[in-house]
Amino acid sequence: MTSLHCWTRRLWALLLSALVLTVSACSQPLTTREKSTLAGGGIGAAAGTVLGAAVGAPGAGAAIGGALGAGAGALTGDQLQARDEELARQEQEIRAQRREIERQRRELERQRQAE
Repeated sequence: MTSLHCWTRRLWALLLSALVLTVSACSQPLTTREKSTLAGGGIGAAAGTVLGAAVGAPGAGAAIGGALGAGAGALTGDQLQARDEELARQEQEIRAQRREIERQRRELERQRQAE
């Protein structure tokens, strides 16, 4: 086994261990932003390792790729999370409006019966 291959396997083991530790240490479910950051970092590190290995620096490639991927994942996750929060707010407003409409219908029915 070449030293480059051995180094790449050790790096992958380290990255995987860090990912498992990070995910298992969370006491609550990950947010959309956090999931996207982790996914982007993992994908970026993998791509960086491959590209870095091509030029003889898989560790540097993984570090750079992981950082860029995590940044891109965080930005994407932030946008997705903001959209999800807006949708939840709109759904809450719709439920409140439906309750108000139902209350007004009952009130109209009571007025019609009183006449």
